[in-house]
Amino acid sequence: MKVSRAQAEQNRERILDNAAQLFRERGFDGIGLNELMQAAGLTRGGFYGHFESKDDLAAQALARALSTQAELWRQQTDRSLTGWINAYLSDAHREQVGAGCGLAALAGDVARAGPAVRDVFAGGVQAAVQRLTPQMPAADDAERRAQAMALLSTLVGALLLSRAVGDDALAQELREAARAHLPVAIG
Repeated sequence: MKVSRAQAEQNRERILDNAAQLFRERGFDGIGLNELMQAAGLTRGGFYGHFESKDDLAAQALARALSTQAELWRQQTDRSLTGWINAYLSDAHREQVGAGCGLAALAGDVARAGPAVRDVFAGGVQAAVQRLTPQMPAADDAERRAQAMALLSTLVGALLLSRAVGDDALAQELREAARAHLPVAIG
């Protein structure tokens, strides 16, 4: 049975949404095409009608995750940078890998991925730095950018490490240390 263009687009969006979550939860190599398509309620046979390859899906799903994350970060940092930092380093964010930061969830996978995925990831890093830079306390643009990079690196690193250790107390200590020793004065 042939599906309409509108239905095909809905299917593609469902695949991207599910892949964005599942890749963050399991990594790019931690889930196969059959499972990805099944999670979207579709069969593997339709995959290549939407994407050229799993790498193409990975790049597009990462772009989806980072775009969603960027909008959420914009809303949160507009209200309170300190509030956003606390939310980023929270227990809930640590535990919600599939709905959380794609930078922390997929950094290791991206380092071994192809150029398309790496380009999307680099764009996400640049967007985050660009979002944070105006909120940094330094006197000049170059130093504010450096502070934003240090802040982002500290937060992503702390979240990544806290997810990787099997010890809840150590995970909490890592995030608390990051919060207490941020590389910029956040008020």
